[in-house]
Amino acid sequence: MKRSMASLRLLTSTLAMSLGPAPAWAQSAPAPAANPASGPAQGPVLSLELNAAQPSEKGCRLTFVVNNALSADLSKAAFEIALFNEVGVVDRLTVLDFKDLPAGKTKVTRFDLAGADCGKLSRVLINSATECASAGVEPAACMLGLKTSTKTAIAFGV
Repeated sequence: MKRSMASLRLLTSTLAMSLGPAPAWAQSAPAPAANPASGPAQGPVLSLELNAAQPSEKGCRLTFVVNNALSADLSKAAFEIALFNEVGVVDRLTVLDFKDLPAGKTKVTRFDLAGADCGKLSRVLINSATECASAGVEPAACMLGLKTSTKTAIAFGV
């Protein structure tokens, strides 16, 4: 019996040592895969931030901060957006015209949406770029290079 207890202890300690700490390389997580749907990982971007949503005399005033880091000036940039109400139903589609966006410039633009209630907006979705005009940029660049963010409680994106 004494011999089998000693064998059991030896087996237990050998097993514990073999299951000890794994090498650091075995513990590292794999690198995340690139997600082509999230746009280009690097390169020229058009940053569009929903900075504020405030009640106005007309309805709801949306304030955007835009930075054109594309390779050229945009003579005209406009986006069709969808506004979702508090229960997630599309309330309306409208086009926001950001006009000209010089390369390397940050611009603040406000839009008053007549009849819209800021308190009932749950989401603003960029549906498409209706205009993206430039001598040195492909028309699709406004959507392909678009990076969105928000400083509001309203979900904002593509």
